[in-house]
Amino acid sequence: MQNIKRTVAIVCGGYSSEHDVSLRSAQGLYSFFDRERYDVYIVELSRGSWKVQLPDGTATAVDRNDFSFREQGRLRLFDYAYITIHGAPGENGVLQGYFDMIGLPYSTSGVLVEAMTFHKFVLNQYLRGFGVRVADSLLIRRGDEQRVSDDDIEQRIGMPCFVKPATDGSSFGVSKVKNKDQLAPAIRKAMMEAEEVMVEQCLVGTEITVGCYKTSQKSVVLPITEVVTQNEFFDYDAKYNGQVQEITPARIPDETARRASQLTSHIYDLLHCNGIIRIDYIISPQGDITMLEINTTPGMTATSFIPQQVQAAGLRMADVLADIVENQMQ
Repeated sequence: MQNIKRTVAIVCGGYSSEHDVSLRSAQGLYSFFDRERYDVYIVELSRGSWKVQLPDGTATAVDRNDFSFREQGRLRLFDYAYITIHGAPGENGVLQGYFDMIGLPYSTSGVLVEAMTFHKFVLNQYLRGFGVRVADSLLIRRGDEQRVSDDDIEQRIGMPCFVKPATDGSSFGVSKVKNKDQLAPAIRKAMMEAEEVMVEQCLVGTEITVGCYKTSQKSVVLPITEVVTQNEFFDYDAKYNGQVQEITPARIPDETARRASQLTSHIYDLLHCNGIIRIDYIISPQGDITMLEINTTPGMTATSFIPQQVQAAGLRMADVLADIVENQMQ
């Protein structure tokens, strides 16, 4: 008997500044999936609508009661959701809770893990308890800005430092602050993106990023990428406008690469992650590895880190995606 194709939703868009970045990842994933094995649809979420892009170029609404849609008059249900929303609601646990309620398997970690990894300050405090090295930081909530003075920040965190939204990503709202006079405008800028702002110690060293995924059958830590930019930091232009060198495998000692790979696998297990994650680190001149951030819905354009690392590992994106889908469908 011929196998019936599974129907996969590539869920993209979302409600944050990263909406358009997510659409690019969706196009990348759409090109990677094995069409002999899966019927694949892009589903774009925005505050005003949830819609499925149909093969004829039109779009149709999603029924939010069961995430179904109609195509040529026929009711269609998805077997699986591949979430590639960067930001709310796909990276903070909200969409995962919805899919749990309707019983639809999905590609990311569960509600708690997504909520925790989405909030950079909370994640750092949690992993610090397990001995993971993270940068020193403090949290400022909207309305409480006066509770911490610029002098307090300079004394506690030091200069320069980074001011960033505690949630969201793609470097929106992030500033590198070189003196305390720049703190107030940097905090205001970050609060345009989120209710809470993290002020974080600036670390000097080699920035790397490591992809990882696990199934019931295998554990895969991908080759490490070194991130080199002439910008002040790995900002939006560096990430998406080519102002960066991405070197895979990274030009770091084998022993350091081994420790970074082991740490990535360890963090994956500590958090009980699911699907593909990517962890960013900075390596000090002394060889200390400090975790910067965890991406649970990493970019998936053809030139994004994960596809680069998959290629460097001698793997095919289609096979990796099939591993992740089928692991959830067993």
